[in-house]
Amino acid sequence: MPAVESRTEDLREQAIRQLGRRTEFAYHLTAFVLINSALVAVWFMTGRPFFWPIFPMLGWGIGVFFHAMDVYRRPYSEERIEREMARLEQRGGEWPRDEV
Repeated sequence: MPAVESRTEDLREQAIRQLGRRTEFAYHLTAFVLINSALVAVWFMTGRPFFWPIFPMLGWGIGVFFHAMDVYRRPYSEERIEREMARLEQRGGEWPRDEV
């Protein structure tokens, strides 16, 4: 039974890491929106004809896009976690839901 417990522990840690990645992405996206909104507001108030905030938006936006791809294109890992949870519950084991 120790192999099952270690596998369960590995999957629990993987699920916690995935939640952490999603939280980091939420902070990244929030910072992107707030800071770029402030840059657009500065551009609007100065009345400049050239839309200069496009440069930081494009550069940072590419980073946000790839961060999202890294975080949300992991369906195999999540399917594996769900499958392992179902298998453990069928065997009578409990998935420790309070930690996830």
